[in-house]
Amino acid sequence: MKIDMHCHVREGSIDSKVSLEKYILKLKEKGIDGMLVTDHDTYNGYRYWKNTFKGKKYNDFVVLKGIEYDTLEAGHILIIMPQGVKMRLLEMRGLPLSLLIDFVHHHGGICGPAHPCGEKYLSFTNTKKWQTSPELLEKFDFVETFNACEPPESNAGAKLLAEKYNKPGTGGSDAHKLDCVGMAYTEFPHSIKTELDLIMQIRNREPIKAVGDFYTKTTKDKIGKANKLLVYSFWFYNRGGALLKMHKRKNKIQDEQPIDPIDPIEIPYLKRIKRDH
Repeated sequence: MKIDMHCHVREGSIDSKVSLEKYILKLKEKGIDGMLVTDHDTYNGYRYWKNTFKGKKYNDFVVLKGIEYDTLEAGHILIIMPQGVKMRLLEMRGLPLSLLIDFVHHHGGICGPAHPCGEKYLSFTNTKKWQTSPELLEKFDFVETFNACEPPESNAGAKLLAEKYNKPGTGGSDAHKLDCVGMAYTEFPHSIKTELDLIMQIRNREPIKAVGDFYTKTTKDKIGKANKLLVYSFWFYNRGGALLKMHKRKNKIQDEQPIDPIDPIEIPYLKRIKRDH
């Protein structure tokens, strides 16, 4: 089964020019069976799917709930929680990486670094956290080893990282434009209908495969060295946002009911995960 594991839709990402429906149609046209919606620090793209299409249209296509989280000091992290578990805390960027990983695992989810060898501040191995705490990579469940919007050397580094730490490698387009949609995906050996199905195939180390082609029309490719300005702008944006949301995050961490169900919750699975962690 083929799933694009890194998708940004207009309904959830302000920098995406592709509507959810156009994303689905393009993926279906390419013979890809599903998508993981991974907007930055929000589930709004998935909410749009659930409220507009789920059970009404495109029932032969799988849309799963994910998120691309902006950490305080370790770049972007892809997170997948079981169906029925949507952590409000994950919609407030700026958590430290170690706390984020423990929080995700405690509630039955999995996580891995997006484009880990990519841009400074945005990618784990190009942050200070990697320099001071490389052992945190051991705690990830997977590594994104093929991102269609990354250059060959970035993906090659990610693949070596996954091999060194014996982590499954995933692939996703990271598309923000229609012509990039579906240029990378992950092949799974078994059928996937829910987030839990995907989580268990990764946790069980099923033989998954990252597949893709390189997209060469990214903003970075077009503006060249000026892209550094965007990178530094992100650093200020992320740090500022992290400070502004600090108080709200503390309240959510202390909240005894941090789970906000979207779909039927998998109670037995969550109890087992909490026991194991």
